Order: sequence, then C-alpha cells, then structure tokens
Amino acid sequence: MKKVFIFLLLTGLSASVSETLAQAGNQPEAQILVTPQWLNDHLKDPNLVLLQVTFLKFEYDKEHIPGAQYLWPAWLAPDTPYGNYNLPEPKQATKILRQLGISDNSQVVLYHVRNEVSVTARMFLTLENLGLRGRVSFLNGGMDAWKKAGFGLTSDLPVAKKGKINIKTGTLLVDKDYVLNDLNTQKGVVVDARMQRFYDGEPTGNPRDGHITGAKNIPYTEMVDASNMFKPQDQLQAYFAPVVPDKSKEVVTYCFIGQTASVVYMAGRILGYDMKLYDGSLQEWSRLDNLPMEVTKK
Repeated sequence: MKKVFIFLLLTGLSASVSETLAQAGNQPEAQILVTPQWLNDHLKDPNLVLLQVTFLKFEYDKEHIPGAQYLWPAWLAPDTPYGNYNLPEPKQATKILRQLGISDNSQVVLYHVRNEVSVTARMFLTLENLGLRGRVSFLNGGMDAWKKAGFGLTSDLPVAKKGKINIKTGTLLVDKDYVLNDLNTQKGVVVDARMQRFYDGEPTGNPRDGHITGAKNIPYTEMVDASNMFKPQDQLQAYFAPVVPDKSKEVVTYCFIGQTASVVYMAGRILGYDMKLYDGSLQEWSRLDNLPMEVTKK
C-alpha cells in the first residue's frame, strides 16, 4: 500500500511540475540569428516582439518592418557622468520593456538599419543581461536583408499591448576589477574588439594608447561582411580559435566605450563561448594610471 501511495504522490508531483513549467512558458532557447524568411513566417506569432534599433526615430516613422516597435538605444544603455553605455536603472528598464510589449514569455527579434550593427548588438547584450537570454534573436543583415528578400515595409505605427515582464539583472557586464582578476588568475581571456591598428597603439585621443596588457585582439569589423551580416560560423571560428583555444574559458571583450565590443560578444555567443563585456572599456581604463596598458612591440 505504501508503494502505491508513493507512486501516486510522485506521479502527482511530476504532473504538477510539468503543468507549472508549461504555465511559465518554458520553451527551448531561440536561435540567435534569424533570416528574413524566418521572420516573415513568424511575424504574426503572438509572443513575437519585433524591435527596430536606430538612433533617430524619424527613420523608423518613415519606414519599418510591419509590426516593429521603435527602440532608442539610450533607453536601455544610458550615458552617465561615469561614461557611455551604462547599465539601465532597473525600474526604468522594466517600464521601457513593458511599454514595448515584452513579457516573460516573449521572443524578441532585433534588427538594425544600414550598418548600425554594433549598437543593435549592444541592445542584444543588454536584453540578455536583463534576463532575456535565450529569448532574443537578431535579424541577420537587418532591414537591408529584409528588403533584399522582397519583403515590404510600412509607415503604420503599431500599438503594443503592455507587457508583463519582470527583469532580472545579470552579470554579463563587468567592471575593471573583474578584468584585472581575469588577467591575474588567467581564469578568462580578455579580448580587445577594436581594429588592430588601435590595438597596436595608433593614437586615438585617449590618455593612453595601445591595449590592456595581456589582452588579445579580435577586431569587431571582421565579424560581419560587406552586407552587414554576421559571417558563417566557420569563418567566425577562425578568428576565435587562435585567441581562445580553450572554449571552456570565458571571454571578456572591450573596445572604446562598450559598443563595438558587443559585436564580438554576439559572435562568441553564436559560437557557444561564455561571453562577457567590460562596460567601462578604454574610456575608463586608459584614464586610470594604475591599470596596465601596453603597445604592440615591433
């Protein structure tokens, strides 16, 4: 009798857990890159939230993919007296995401205009850091790829149903002390995402030139092709493998202000690396004389 009771109890618990997961919208992770065809096929999905990322709203007002909302980057990566592109204040971020129609079970797709890949990648990273990891995708090639595929645009402004998201700030954005610890312990690999000439030491206007001592170089410009599309995985891997041969190690990337390094962050995510971004980047690091920097030796 005891065995029957225990079996029934466990069966009931299992059913209860399954029901809870289903109610919570438990679902497999979304693919990071999506194609125009995929987006067109899923444009009417009830949980899809489509966001156009661009600096100037009049471009969105003029034309956008049907159903897309407008996301101004500064709403989620504000400038402060401590530097550019900072963590958003949680209450403000929650308000913005809900106004955009994002809920806990939403799948968000971001797309860029022209060559504005890096700022859109920063929004990808920011949303992942706000608890949406696994539920954010990126339209590869952006609006230009959408138009090239033969799909139309509109100037109609959609009205978003208010979302019900509860954000959870993560640890994908790290500070200078975290970077120093990675350098000293070799727990992770620090990667400079700028073009090689700046990594090597070409003057940039910062107080100190060169790169963080011990950092490797994966230029963000090499992650995308001439059409502003992320390159195939085998090509991306050719840049990562020599720099991070041990895929179990985390990668902390940085740039000038924490924007273009987001492209390398995304490329690493596509390849399955454990990625983080040093938000202060050289805007902060180059101004603190106690932090080590070097130029490439000829």
